[in-house]
Amino acid sequence: MESIKKHYRTCNFCEAMCGIEISYKGKEIIAIKGDKNDSLSRGHICPKAIALKDLHFDEDRLKTPIKRTKNGWVDISWEEAFNEVAAQIKNIQKKYGKNAVGSYRGNPMVHNIGSMLFGGPFMQSIGSNQKYTATSVDQLPHHFASLMMFGHYLLLPIPDIDRTDFMLIMGGNPVVSNGSIMTAPDFSNRLKAIQKRGGQVVVIDPRYTETAKIATSHHFIKPGKDALLLLALLQVIFDENLEIRGHLKNHLNGWNSIKEVVKNYSPEKVAAIIGIDTETIKKLARQFANAKTAVCYGRLGLSTQEFGGLCQWLINVLNIVTGNLDSKGGALFTKPAIDIVGMSKMTGNAGSFNKRQSRVKKLPEFTGEYPVSTLVDEILTPGENQIKAMITISGNPVLSTPNGKKLEEAFESLEFMVAIDIYLNETTKYANIILPPTTGLETPVYNLVFHQFAIKNSAKYAEALFEKEDNQRHDWEILEALTSRLSGQENPANPEQVLDYMLQFSCYNDPKLSVAELKKHPHGIDYGALTPQFPERLFTKDKKIEMAHPLFIKDLERLNKTLEEKEDATYPFSLIGRRHLRSNNSWMHNIERLTKGKERCTLLINSEDAHQLKLKNGEKVSVTSNVGHVVLPVEITDNIMPKVVSIPHGWGHHRKGIKLETAQKHAGVSINDLTDPEKRDELTGNADFSGTRIKIEKLK
Repeated sequence: MESIKKHYRTCNFCEAMCGIEISYKGKEIIAIKGDKNDSLSRGHICPKAIALKDLHFDEDRLKTPIKRTKNGWVDISWEEAFNEVAAQIKNIQKKYGKNAVGSYRGNPMVHNIGSMLFGGPFMQSIGSNQKYTATSVDQLPHHFASLMMFGHYLLLPIPDIDRTDFMLIMGGNPVVSNGSIMTAPDFSNRLKAIQKRGGQVVVIDPRYTETAKIATSHHFIKPGKDALLLLALLQVIFDENLEIRGHLKNHLNGWNSIKEVVKNYSPEKVAAIIGIDTETIKKLARQFANAKTAVCYGRLGLSTQEFGGLCQWLINVLNIVTGNLDSKGGALFTKPAIDIVGMSKMTGNAGSFNKRQSRVKKLPEFTGEYPVSTLVDEILTPGENQIKAMITISGNPVLSTPNGKKLEEAFESLEFMVAIDIYLNETTKYANIILPPTTGLETPVYNLVFHQFAIKNSAKYAEALFEKEDNQRHDWEILEALTSRLSGQENPANPEQVLDYMLQFSCYNDPKLSVAELKKHPHGIDYGALTPQFPERLFTKDKKIEMAHPLFIKDLERLNKTLEEKEDATYPFSLIGRRHLRSNNSWMHNIERLTKGKERCTLLINSEDAHQLKLKNGEKVSVTSNVGHVVLPVEITDNIMPKVVSIPHGWGHHRKGIKLETAQKHAGVSINDLTDPEKRDELTGNADFSGTRIKIEKLK
């Protein structure tokens, strides 16, 4: 009789990198629970980790290629699929040029080691500059600020939450996300630990979030006004001589420029505009500056708005002028076993900005990518280099990028489309061929990206729990097969061999460090807390931080115009998104255990606003913006400020022609049927989601 065995790995559903323990017998999964010996997650998991079992056995998950025909979808062989995809790409590029083939890569790609290691060569084999990813609907302002200030787009400051005395959280909900651009599993208990040791946690958000509920204090702020608050905090700090140059005093350019600029943003001037009173702003500035250690962290609500670039810049500036950047208990920088930032000294790939511009809207590239908000323009606008074919990898841009209905129209107009994805969903239904890779428990795990953003330095590798079936292909096998057909060059290596090569350059100088060695440590290797690394780690030419980069100073002119803005009478409400613990963007809704229960795709509305509109809880309303409208039930609450409403992102599975039975049962609506692709952060190109103007009407 076969015995029950245990398998240890990292959950790869989100950024948290929670360690899990899987009890199994043969092909049967007995239980999934948190790995108490994992040095990073300490036994914590969320419901998504348990759903690894559901995803593995999901009957809607594709395992072999399918092709769209006049009579519906049909199965085809891998060889036929690879040959046809390569032939179609070559034919379209021969007819229209290299840049006639566009690509979009979604978030799940960065959670898979095969895609990360073999995606680059595949992109090179296509040779097109029409590249788009989820970065520009998510986190581009973070990377932009790091490139301009520190010289490398991946040199991102990470809150040292386990040692800080004061944490200011703006536009983020890490209790639900377990960190984002801050891999911090079990965030709730880490947050409570700050308070237990006498520290404080302050949340600034238009919604009284799950994080705000366990914080020391919370303050509502009007959507899109965060940059003004940050400027006012800096004004108070300089005006009251609370600034600290700290150990970086000889490595700071632009200190006096910052001091001069912020004079124009007193609390008295911005209080009414942002919705936080003058004395609260002053008190917050003093608390932050006078704390023994402090860190400011801003996430999605700040990045996905009109002034996302300014927000992430000003957060860095706030941490700098209080002596909390590159300091214990403040914002520090990681040094993982596979150090992508350090290795780029050899490759020279520290990031780029505005080397070229998009064809239609003339938007600047960032590190080789164009803002995804202009993808529709590049497909639908005739002319030289118009996109005629698309490749999507692990992405669902119809639901996750602005004005999804317009993007559907664009995809439908393409001459050819291929999707590398495990589902027939709202985006892949427009593909001619879908190539489904293995997923989850069929794949090895080494989280190449999120070790770069973790609150501790560590390394962990796990082999696949289950062998793939003979008719399945790993993501790296799919990418390599297409790359060899397009470029004529084959890569005989596999992910383990590539990882072994990268580990040779580890900053920890351990000659034993290898994939084989990592396998001996199923709970991971702990390299300890983050440590100060500047100025040595800086990538700027003079080894100094550019506090007042001209691009940021110039963009303040655009921000200043908002000081005189009037209320929009046609669209009187501001719309923001939100996330739920049992959701992960647009692709976890086909799991019954994650979607069951009460309706989660609702319009959160303040009780005062609901009373004025004569709305009842659960009543359906029409929500309209300048680009579209949706209908969904209201959820009346005092946990959101007046004149602000919220719809969760990632829903909208009501489209026809998809095979997601559970998701369609809990369809919801897509917030991106309301967002406008013409509204973006002009500085970085990131999509502007936080603050879409809408109106609400009772259904007749």
